[in-house]
Amino acid sequence: MAKEDLVKFEGLIVDVLPNGTYKVDVDGHKVLAYISGRMRQNRISILLNDRVEIEMSPYDLTKGRITYRYK
Repeated sequence: MAKEDLVKFEGLIVDVLPNGTYKVDVDGHKVLAYISGRMRQNRISILLNDRVEIEMSPYDLTKGRITYRYK
């Protein structure tokens, strides 16, 4: 799948799970998301109630990757 095929959404962190995974509320739906590698490298911390940007595959809208944390 090409990078252009990904769908971007904005959501709110609802629950913090182990190993860099989070539950994110996107338009009333809960999505299981993990931190992207670039965010892990730069040690960007994500806390409860943070606004984040998520990339998801159009085939599976229940899982995603957190790519940006809004300030």
